[in-house]
Amino acid sequence: MAEPSPLPLPPPRLRSPDRQQILSATPIDGLIDTDHQARAVWDFCRGLDLATLTDRIRSREGGPGRAALDPRLGVALWLYATLEGVGSARALADLCTDHTAFRWLCGGVSVNYHTLADFRTDHPDVLDRLLTHSVVVLREQHLVDLNRVAVDGMRVRASAGASSFHRRPTLDECLAEAEDQVARLKEEMDDDPSAPSRRHAAARERAARERVDRVRRALDRLPELEAKKKPAAREQARCSTTDPEATVMKMADGGFRPAYNVQLVADCGSLAIVAVAVTTTGSDAGQLTPLLDQIGDRHGVYPRDVLADGGFINLSDLTQAEDASRGCTVYAPVPQPKDPTRDPHQPLPTDGPVIGRWRTRMGTPDARGIYRQRAATIECVNAQARNRGLVRLLVRGVAKVKAVALWFAVAHNVACGVRLRAAAVERAA
Repeated sequence: MAEPSPLPLPPPRLRSPDRQQILSATPIDGLIDTDHQARAVWDFCRGLDLATLTDRIRSREGGPGRAALDPRLGVALWLYATLEGVGSARALADLCTDHTAFRWLCGGVSVNYHTLADFRTDHPDVLDRLLTHSVVVLREQHLVDLNRVAVDGMRVRASAGASSFHRRPTLDECLAEAEDQVARLKEEMDDDPSAPSRRHAAARERAARERVDRVRRALDRLPELEAKKKPAAREQARCSTTDPEATVMKMADGGFRPAYNVQLVADCGSLAIVAVAVTTTGSDAGQLTPLLDQIGDRHGVYPRDVLADGGFINLSDLTQAEDASRGCTVYAPVPQPKDPTRDPHQPLPTDGPVIGRWRTRMGTPDARGIYRQRAATIECVNAQARNRGLVRLLVRGVAKVKAVALWFAVAHNVACGVRLRAAAVERAA
């Protein structure tokens, strides 16, 4: 007798998308949790005095003109974007419509990428004050004391290719070609009266004029680069036609690429960034005193202890850091002498009092223990900046690069404030 055929399996139960269902209405404020990082960013921005930016807005109530973007929103968007590792204005504009946290920040306000790109770099003076304000807030809450700071320089890849660097003869040729192109495009605009063609020609002419300006700035900077080379090699000096202020530097992996040197100073207790500088030289030598003076100008006080690596070793800087007007104690490694039999921590007959004390100090176990805090402080800050996208720049020129570095510093301090306040609450509980 034949066995009965097995019954067919019932269809599986699946959770399939139903795109015709109607979503329940919810307020924008309910899009994110109460402890979301975007709320911390907005709380920081609500306490800012941005009258400098609002006073520049020409459209006023009762007058003509389109409503401008609230500067507070622009600051909040870029701070949160920086914390999320977003450095592109176009990507940020897309997130303002697609990402829940950015939609919450916008609160129904539409923002285009061009406005965001301009806002990021057009107000360096305001960003500079924001950095000072972010540290002042932490100091008032007794979360930062500025007693001990760590200093380091970080090479960040510039927005320029190696092939854009040329010697003087090639730069002269590039300038002549660019000027000819500008003249040719002007003739095309005059010959073609149609509006679309004129708009396209005007855009091409603007791009050509910008190229002429970049090549001229490259030629203007060439003498500076030539002066840094030996006389026999000065003809080999090259400058970029894409970003004339970028400099070829030795990177962390040992390669040489166009970059900027971003200098950061962080408080050892809190990891808050208290000073920022951007240079076009690959060496950190000679940068210590300007950074210390920046701390004094910003916060009205100099740090008691300064931890710096060997790249900052400059006897003049060490002497100036420890003079009576600054009163800092520098902890930096003593270079190994050429004579292997000589103790590097013994003062030399030619050393001044400050240098002699520095050599002796760095030979003590206490000083070595203090110096070990440098890596735990500034290298951690550098790593966080790298993780947030400070690897390759999307802007050109020292001024714009510093603006980007300041965004990173302020955003970092906002995140530090959240962490430090939470830790303080736990200790008090």
